[in-house]
Amino acid sequence: MKKLSEVLENGIKGLHYGNRVLLPFSAEILKIVIGREIITDFSKGPHGASVRVSTDYTEIYFYDYKDLEEELAKYEVIKIVLVEQGQDIFNFKNHILIELDPIEKHNLLIAKIGDDLIFFE
Repeated sequence: MKKLSEVLENGIKGLHYGNRVLLPFSAEILKIVIGREIITDFSKGPHGASVRVSTDYTEIYFYDYKDLEEELAKYEVIKIVLVEQGQDIFNFKNHILIELDPIEKHNLLIAKIGDDLIFFE
């Protein structure tokens, strides 16, 4: 199992297939900002997103998108607030902000969001 710090330091990519995203680490997702939508409810339903966490990866399905690469604008990314699996979710120091950029050939760039970027609360 990879740690988020390892993924960020080594530029390890995730995967995307249509409306599905696979992150190469396990994490508890707290909030997702995609387009103009802020998602905090990850229960299965007709809208928003659902999350499944395994021991080796995290999987996210976006219900309102058919193909993330095609539907997101060129400079638009998916922003996520998460806590790595095994960390204290109630300690705000463990909340990490990342961005996901679906690129060609099903690759997903993963980067930490800098303090200078405005993040929707």
